[in-house]
Amino acid sequence: MKHLICTILILSCAFCWPGVADAKKKVVDIYDLTLDENLQTPEIKNDKVDNRIKAFQLEVALAFKKAGTEVELMRDEEVIVLTFSASELFNSNDTVLTDVGKKLIRPITRFLNPPGLYKVLLVMHSDNTGSDKYQFALTSSRVNAVFDWIDANASTDFVVPYALGGSDPIWDNNSMAHRKLNRRLEVYLIPDEAMIELAKKGKLDMRTFKTNKKTK
Repeated sequence: MKHLICTILILSCAFCWPGVADAKKKVVDIYDLTLDENLQTPEIKNDKVDNRIKAFQLEVALAFKKAGTEVELMRDEEVIVLTFSASELFNSNDTVLTDVGKKLIRPITRFLNPPGLYKVLLVMHSDNTGSDKYQFALTSSRVNAVFDWIDANASTDFVVPYALGGSDPIWDNNSMAHRKLNRRLEVYLIPDEAMIELAKKGKLDMRTFKTNKKTK
């Protein structure tokens, strides 16, 4: 009887002990993660699955490049980075998405349908004009404008906006040309759990993504 009680107590502790059963049930809220944390997750631990996703990401990246979008691959070619000039998305010092901006952003909506295949990060940057407060307010309003337009045309369940102000320039802000390059929107297309599952089954291809006819 004592052995039975001890066994029950041990099993009970295993399920109550922090980091054992509860950790398995814990759901990560991507909106609570930092930019760096979101960029690194989820991890793809299976080499065969990883290679399938990399091949697919290259196909998607080439499609964007063919359409004239600035494209890079990062995280060992698992993650696609699209870069859009803020000068094409917005008028000077404005926060209303232009018609040209909507046209540039529109292709992204295809990859949000069905939801959960990608985790998408919208990261807005400015140059160093004005105070830090102004730069952050500007990039906040602009990234929210992009998010709202996407939300009106596709699912944003897995879309996270970030406003970085002028904190992460890619060029020194020592000329008009460099400041223009620093004013940008970066869009990260990160393979999420649903895509990983499709890759495991060998069913990942462009037909997975449905064309969204509601996009305006």
